[in-house]
Amino acid sequence: MTGERTVSLLPCASIDEIEDFYSALGFERTYRQLRPNPHVVMERDDIGLHFFGMPNFVPANSYGSCLVVVPDIGAIFSAFAAGLRERYRKLPIAGIPRITRPRARKNAEGVTGFSVVDPGGNWIRFYQQSAALIPTNPDDGTAEPASATTQSRLADATANAVVLGDSKDDVAQAAKILDGALRKFGPAATITDRRAALMYRAELAIRLGDPSAARVALDDAQLLGVPDSDIAELRESLD
Repeated sequence: MTGERTVSLLPCASIDEIEDFYSALGFERTYRQLRPNPHVVMERDDIGLHFFGMPNFVPANSYGSCLVVVPDIGAIFSAFAAGLRERYRKLPIAGIPRITRPRARKNAEGVTGFSVVDPGGNWIRFYQQSAALIPTNPDDGTAEPASATTQSRLADATANAVVLGDSKDDVAQAAKILDGALRKFGPAATITDRRAALMYRAELAIRLGDPSAARVALDDAQLLGVPDSDIAELRESLD
């Protein structure tokens, strides 16, 4: 049989907050009810997200999550970022709600992804459409392996930190891994790998509420030639 459709319901404390947030991302409300249970549907092109309100719900404790596979991860991130900057006057990268930047995910066969953490604490995980996400055998669900690449010890540590910080939300451990890797492998790493590690370390510091560590990482990244626009964006979040 074909034509089936699966609709996941995500929890939130307030459907009004959800509607306001997703409107900033370019979604439109296509359904809303208050009784017998609060329920709102937000849609953007072929993406449809359904939310239900729960009394006394604590977003920080949410386990709500879903995966969205898109044909152009860069385009959708840019659209979301522009909407969030207009709504919040900066890109929210710490607290709830927030957004992470697109990065290759080691735990997703190297496919690029980013996450939106909405006011309900739900993690909406966006990934670039890729063969690496498609099972090679529908019976066993094994993923098609990504092409093997050789990278520096610092780049590998950064990839591990991204898994912890952006996928598992273990920001403190991600920062600890990067600090050790920068001390041990940083001097021998390429400038490109050092830039990436320092910029991610700065972002983690902002999420941890450690402005001093963020400024040190940004100063070091600027000395290595990271574009001023990228530095300014994170300093804006610091301010």
